[in-house]
Parts: sequence; structure tokens; C-alpha cells
Amino acid sequence: MENYNVFASRVVSKNEPLAPGHRACTGCGEVLALRLCAKAFGKNTIVVNATGCMEIIASQAPYNSWRLPWIHTLFENASATASGIEAAIKVLARKNRVPESEINVVAIGGDGSTVDIGIQSLSGALERGHNFTYICFDNEAYMNTGIQRSSATPFGASTTTSPAGKKSIGQSTWKKDMPAIMAAHNIPYVATACPSYPFDLMNKVEKALATKGPAYIHVFSVCPTGWRSAGNLSVRYGRLAVETGVFPLYEIENGVYKMSVEVPELKPLTAYTKGQGRFKHLKEDNLAKIEARVHEEYEKLLEKCNLSAVEEGK
Repeated sequence: MENYNVFASRVVSKNEPLAPGHRACTGCGEVLALRLCAKAFGKNTIVVNATGCMEIIASQAPYNSWRLPWIHTLFENASATASGIEAAIKVLARKNRVPESEINVVAIGGDGSTVDIGIQSLSGALERGHNFTYICFDNEAYMNTGIQRSSATPFGASTTTSPAGKKSIGQSTWKKDMPAIMAAHNIPYVATACPSYPFDLMNKVEKALATKGPAYIHVFSVCPTGWRSAGNLSVRYGRLAVETGVFPLYEIENGVYKMSVEVPELKPLTAYTKGQGRFKHLKEDNLAKIEARVHEEYEKLLEKCNLSAVEEGK
């Protein structure tokens, strides 16, 4: 039997499907998120890992940090590979060679391989209805290759390819709303999560794995290296992202929106941006513009959740 510790309202496995000794940066919020997710996978899980930080740090040849069946694939085709695995399991199940219901297929990737390079194969897999879970670890840039901007980089952030300067604010476009794009595919389950709320994250992974059909989880992953923030504050910045409304935690089950963490009064945006080098160039008017946008999007989300609650109550 597995050894367990009991925390809060759930049981957490002491087993570590992602072994220690990997090469993640000190204070990496993404590897913390991955470790928590892996605890929720269960032993009968096949993991497809797109190129990115988590692939690089876990697969230092000739060693590998994974204690689960693990496949490295390219930036653009993690979803296609997972689709093929899921289809193969169905064929083997029809031939009574494997118990289909007991094998989980999980694809993981960063924001670059998900929101940018791999969105085509992901969209196709969702449209076809493959029974797998996709998890995006969003650290808001291409951190593995030099901190280049992605379409998940927030407005105003300075990166190596969207540098702040006399005539540039840094990133000049707003962050792509990937959970909304996934929800538009009408899949059974979409959620946002953050390792700063570990039990919420693990619960959502388990819920996604139990879903019949495709499921998508977008995980906010603090990157001290790319954000130029203190490594010992990664968990704190994750919580501040939620408390300021920058990254709300919610889930969409069969089209029904529900807030996971309700914030009665949002904290000032500066509580989150202060201490992050990527935002140090922003002026008061810049921050006011960003905060207004954050509040506007947060109110839209609350409206969807309230509407869903009304519809559910009928």
C-alpha cells in the first residue's frame, strides 16, 4: 500500500512520481506544480511531455526523473501524440489486452508549446473528443530558450524579445485567454489552477482524469528566473496573482462556470507587480491601465459564474 499523509480535506500520496534530483531552477513554481499534479495522476498514467522547461530539467541523459511511463515529444505535437496513445489503448481494450478505464493519458506543455506552437494539434484533439487530460504550465514566456515573449506574456512585461525601453512598454498585447479558447471547444472540463493552492490543484487534476472525454487545466507557474523575482517568494506571488484578480481560479464543468477561490475585495495590482523585475519599468498610468483591465475581466468572469449558478438553480 502507498503511504499517505492527511492534509486539509484530502489525502495526499507520499509517493513521488516525479523524482527529486532534477535540474529545475531554485524556487521554480512550475516544477512544484508538476510535482503536485504527478501525485494526483496515479501509477497507471502515461505522460506525454512537450519540449520545454519541464522536459529539459527532467530528462538529463542518461537519467530521467519520471517514475511513470513518459514520452518526450516536440513543441507542436504533444496533443497529437497523446491522441495516438489514447486511440491505441482503445484498440488494445477492444482486444481485451488492457483495461481501458484504468489507464490515464496526460499531455503537458508550457505556454509556448500550448498557447502558441501546439494550439493547432490541441484544438484538433479536443474537437475529435479524445479521452485525455492536457495540462498547460504557464510561466508567461519561453523561459527555457531565453525568456522570449509568448502570446501568454502579460501586457507591459519586459522580455528579451519585447524589451522595455524609451519607446517600448515591453509586451504590447494582452495575454491570450487560453481557458476561454478551450471552453469554446465545448469540452466537458476546463479549469485554472496554481500550486500556491495545492489541494485545489490536485483536486482539479483528479477531476480532469475522471472526466470522460478531453479535459484542460491551465496552471499558473511562477518563474523567478524569467520574472526576475525572489525564488523564496514563488508561492506568495502565485497567491497574489489570485488575490489581485490577475489569475482567477475557476472551473467550467459541461459549460457551468464556478469560482474556486472567491476574493471579496481584490488587492491592489502593485501588491503583485512589486518585486518583479519584468514590471519595474511600468509607470503609475501603465499600472492603472492594467489594473482596470484586470478588474474588467474579473467582473466578466463573476458574471458568468453567477449566471451559471442561476441556471443551475432553476
